[in-house]
Amino acid sequence: MDSTDTITEEVCREDDVGDGQLLEVMVAGYPVLLVRNRKEFRALGSKCPHYGAPLSKGVLRGERLRCPWHGACFNIRTGDIEEYPALDCISCFKVTVEDGKVFITAKKKDLESSLRVKDTSRRCLLNKNTMLLLGGGVAALVCAETLRQEGFTGRIIMATNEKHVPYDKSKLSKEMNLKAEDIYLRKPEFLEAQGIEFWTEKEAVSVDFQKQKVHFMDGSSQKYHQLLIATGSRSGFLKVPGADLQNIRTLQNPEDSSKILELATGKNLVIVGASFIGMEVAAFLSDKAGTISVVEREEFPYQHALGPQVGGVAMKVTEAVLANGEHLPADVVVVGIGSTPNSAFLKGTSIARDDKGAILVNLHMQTNIPNVFAAGDVVTFPVALLDGDSSSIRHQQVAEAHGHCAALNMLKRGKELHTVPYFWTTLLGKSIRYAGCGNGYTDTVVKGSLEQQKFLIFYIRDGHVTAAASLNCDPMVSLIAEVLYLGKQISKEEAEACDIGNIPSLAQS
Repeated sequence: MDSTDTITEEVCREDDVGDGQLLEVMVAGYPVLLVRNRKEFRALGSKCPHYGAPLSKGVLRGERLRCPWHGACFNIRTGDIEEYPALDCISCFKVTVEDGKVFITAKKKDLESSLRVKDTSRRCLLNKNTMLLLGGGVAALVCAETLRQEGFTGRIIMATNEKHVPYDKSKLSKEMNLKAEDIYLRKPEFLEAQGIEFWTEKEAVSVDFQKQKVHFMDGSSQKYHQLLIATGSRSGFLKVPGADLQNIRTLQNPEDSSKILELATGKNLVIVGASFIGMEVAAFLSDKAGTISVVEREEFPYQHALGPQVGGVAMKVTEAVLANGEHLPADVVVVGIGSTPNSAFLKGTSIARDDKGAILVNLHMQTNIPNVFAAGDVVTFPVALLDGDSSSIRHQQVAEAHGHCAALNMLKRGKELHTVPYFWTTLLGKSIRYAGCGNGYTDTVVKGSLEQQKFLIFYIRDGHVTAAASLNCDPMVSLIAEVLYLGKQISKEEAEACDIGNIPSLAQS
């Protein structure tokens, strides 16, 4: 049997699958997701293209299926991706029902991979329009890919000061033993095939918005018709005496990750900042460094973002001790104390930025300058869950949503940003998931057990849920993300009545 052969197999009986149910079945030895929605059957790739999560454990709302791990969404009719962080779609297969039996027909090559790359237009040299994207992260990458997927045939340039094609930055602190090539999101050949020019070690130093031209560190310049600024953010630096000593490191790129692992192995490591980065580094190096001390101003890790309850659990999981002594032995110091937008090259221009340097954009990802858009960590944008107040949310999924929205509006589609922030952190094999925006929360509702490390926390503001975090309670955070995405409110009373021991009934309610 070669890879072009088509296979038809009976997978179950019609009455084996209830309406709204997700069932993983086998076709020629490969797992396939069977979905029954409004009495109609659909068959799809069974694994999320992001990290391989089983989509049979996900959340179905109408024709939208949300991954249980990190919130990516797919249309069950087409398999197309509708929400990030996954970059690719999932395959779809033909379903037929005969005499109460359900059959799936598929090509073997499609069964071998759950993912499907979306069709794109080709570069046409007659189209002289240039889209210049500053940045080599996921915001610029998704913008570039969306432009091609939506029919743009002109020139697309991605220019970054990094050495690498876009990579999965979330793994820099979670899996520090990986090579840069191991975490590439797209290979150079993929970008080339899409007609996307990728310029490495190309740092922008100024922009002439009147002439629509960007100047680079190497003395070159590039004109644009439309510009995306997605230059990200950089790690915060210590502002204390001795901050410039040797072996004081920040974690910004794959080279930093490898160097910290090398320097810390068997040595005394001090981590400044019990943030996501700091705690993930501590967890990964826990069995590699000689000693680890974590220094933090707050009482608990993650206290600012997730509150003291989750912070307390994180301390138990990692056995972290927040140091308050005057002297700590340190061969290596890793600094993880927040981040600053990479926007200094815009100083002196008329582009609107806030007091921290973040570029102000509207829901179309437009700046105050015509034909100039911005996305990702470098921006502050209106957040629906904050009643439209602007905020900077520096997470991968948000950056990808920004890039997608920016591309559509560069093509004059009039698309407003509509997304629910979703992120995760991993500590010694345990994943804490978070969806929403809990800024300014005044109350929490805790379901489950913090002590047993199986819980769901609702963050309450003005009597309603604006965010949720969980540990060992999948797919609760994805379910809540979907409710918030649909614009529905969850009251504090509804949160208090939530029974996490009966997730199927919650998914239906």
